[in-house]
Amino acid sequence: MPYTDAFKDHLANPRNVGELAGADAVSAEQTNPVCGDRLRLSLRVRRGRIEAARFLAYGCPPTLACGSALAALIEGMTLEDAAHLSRRAITEAVGGLPARKQHAAALAVETLHEALQRLQHQLQPK
Repeated sequence: MPYTDAFKDHLANPRNVGELAGADAVSAEQTNPVCGDRLRLSLRVRRGRIEAARFLAYGCPPTLACGSALAALIEGMTLEDAAHLSRRAITEAVGGLPARKQHAAALAVETLHEALQRLQHQLQPK
């Protein structure tokens, strides 16, 4: 399966690259134990909505493209909607992925779920 124009665009022009600093930001990082790809996601949330999302990716081009698609998709989403984001949505956002590269979309969703869990833990009363 050849990579699509959407995939190539995310690769050439990644969205929301970097980290979010500050006490009101939450970050999570996941690593694929098989290939070693890593994805770091930082979120800033206001009133139950993801105000800003940034990512850093280390690994294959699909991991970079999926990180870019993830950050672009979730910015502006409610936390509830973000929690329901699927691998399929990430794959569709990059115009599809070869079967052997589906791990990149899985890594993106796993990293999002970890960030949302950390955020929930941060918001719990002490």
